[in-house]
Amino acid sequence: MTTEQATRHDLRLFALNSNFPLAQKIADAVGVPLGKSSVDRFSDGEIQINIDESIRGCDVFLIQSTSKPVNDNLMELLIMIDALRRASAHSVNLVIPYYGYARQDRKAKPREPITAKLVANMLQKAGADRILTIDLHAAQIQGFFDIPVDHLMGAPLIADYFLRNGLEKDAVVVSPDHGGVTRARQLAKFLKTPLAIIDKRRPKANVAEIMNIIGHVQGKRCIIIDDMIDTAGTITLAAQALKDAGATEVYASCTHPVLSGPAIQRISDSAISKLVVTDTIQMPPEKMIDKMEQISVGELMGTAIKRIYNNQPVSPLFQTRFKGTNL
Repeated sequence: MTTEQATRHDLRLFALNSNFPLAQKIADAVGVPLGKSSVDRFSDGEIQINIDESIRGCDVFLIQSTSKPVNDNLMELLIMIDALRRASAHSVNLVIPYYGYARQDRKAKPREPITAKLVANMLQKAGADRILTIDLHAAQIQGFFDIPVDHLMGAPLIADYFLRNGLEKDAVVVSPDHGGVTRARQLAKFLKTPLAIIDKRRPKANVAEIMNIIGHVQGKRCIIIDDMIDTAGTITLAAQALKDAGATEVYASCTHPVLSGPAIQRISDSAISKLVVTDTIQMPPEKMIDKMEQISVGELMGTAIKRIYNNQPVSPLFQTRFKGTNL
């Protein structure tokens, strides 16, 4: 079908600069090519976006993680939404594999902003009709939006990795803190393993002190799961605490590999045998160390897009093990 023959409610996919390899995997899973657009910059750094084909009357799915550089990627997303609206798209559906600013989801101390809510307001004001994302740092962020939010889980993909490699035997799933118990319980359910919790005290941001392990880990293979790993301080301290408590080996997993600052060196030097991550954030080659295994969310998000477009429920993607694709 040519651009001129496009009819109302045609499905179109567009991608911006944050994670083009993942966008291509999503497009392959949907069976629709990525649309033609360009992102340029004026001499002073202002972003200019051009859509190089007609999208009038189409249902557009726009793929962009708001990962590093967070502010550039967020502005690209906002400007593209405005461009799609002014080009008469029927609907603008945002596919945000990694939702930046999600850690600022509440007032933890006086006079703090709730930036996750601010970002939600900006996306809606720009003209977004729907959000598709995976493993928000705080589930309540869904409620920051007055539009539908489809919130996928990484646990089924991560579970598939451990099941395919037979690593669920004699294993226990570990939550690195109390806030991640629900996520860890989901993985434990898929793997049919017990659950343990690490009780920690965090004196200040990005500093964690292990206090106690709740559950039996001696003689077990421990599988830690978190939504994101940033500086890797928490996860590496947790791994060492588990080894000190008698764990035979420690695996770690997360959906969003932020991996900033000293993270890669900490993981390399840690008691972690393997770190399993997804590709919601594009990883530069220098960060892909031998200890790391990356699986793709492309097929999962592509399946979700097809279900949304066809007015089918997305909930079946939460209930069963989803067979991932190794990169």
